[in-house]
Amino acid sequence: MGKLILLIVAGLVVYLVLKNYRRRVDRKEESAGAPKDESMVRCAECGVHHPRSESLLSAGKFYCSPEHERRAKHGG
Repeated sequence: MGKLILLIVAGLVVYLVLKNYRRRVDRKEESAGAPKDESMVRCAECGVHHPRSESLLSAGKFYCSPEHERRAKHGG
C-alpha cells in the first residue's frame, strides 16, 4: 500500500514539473515569435510595398533592391 501511494505521489510530481516546463517553453515561443510592428514603405521604382528595415534609402526615396536604386539614379 505504501509503495502505491509513493508511486502516485512520484507520478504527480513528474506531471507538475512537466506541466510547468511546458508553460515556460510556450511563453518563450510567444514572446520570441511575436512579430514587431513595422512600417511599410513603397519602392520609388516599382511601387511594391515592403518593410522599412529591408528597404534601401537613397536621396529621400525608398527602393526594394539595389537594382531599382541604380535604375532610378541612372534614369534607365
